Amino acid sequence: MSTNNLSTPASGRFSLSAAALHILAMVLMLMDHLWATLLPAQDWLTCAGRLAFPIFAFMAVEGYFHTHSFRKYALRLALFAVLSEVPFDLMYGGTWFYPVHQNVIWTLLLGLLGIHLMETVRKKQKTWLYLLTALLVVLIGTVLGTLSMVDYYGTGVLTIFIFYFFRGRKWWCLAGQLLTLYWVNVELLGGLMYPICLFGMDIELCQQGLALLALIPIWLYRGRQGYHSKTFQLSCYAFYPVHMLILVLILNYVNSF
Repeated sequence: MSTNNLSTPASGRFSLSAAALHILAMVLMLMDHLWATLLPAQDWLTCAGRLAFPIFAFMAVEGYFHTHSFRKYALRLALFAVLSEVPFDLMYGGTWFYPVHQNVIWTLLLGLLGIHLMETVRKKQKTWLYLLTALLVVLIGTVLGTLSMVDYYGTGVLTIFIFYFFRGRKWWCLAGQLLTLYWVNVELLGGLMYPICLFGMDIELCQQGLALLALIPIWLYRGRQGYHSKTFQLSCYAFYPVHMLILVLILNYVNSF
């Protein structure tokens, strides 16, 4: 078991392990949720939070290719998706049942099911069948993500597929991630724009476009797992519903005065 999370002694190059990426993504997600609950005036928190989902999407794809059992991986995700739904509904809807928005683990699960189907067909070594399947999976997965109203909707599922199709460290994979994530976050999602002055020019910065900065830590990952144990793995899953529940309890306590 490796406990070195920052650098690779053999190469001497700085890198981030899978464990470090998970921790970073959880911290960024917590910042975003603090903005959504206790600190709504602190916009910088949600700006930082834009980086969380691309990292989770990337790690979900990596998890697919490193898991020993996709069935167990999918069942584990489904279990925590169910456990997280009430805390998520309480945080975003203020009620136990909020059917118009589902938590992000459903997004990850939907994307991974699509990847599993594409990989199953790819192993048949029939290019035309794989390409047809990939096209249908992307279309259906995006529509299902939107209709089921999972977090980030169809664009969230599409983000997971992007990290699947452009998996690797070749220049065209990195360029593909950058260009497609720009299209998804800036052109499709868009949203709040910040007017800024840069080199004497007035331009607008898309808040959701800050998600592209997630590619920096993602590109610093070079396949190293880092610290790993059953306790750490379960803690990463449990962090999602537990931290939302704690934030809701604190918010309700504050609002009671």
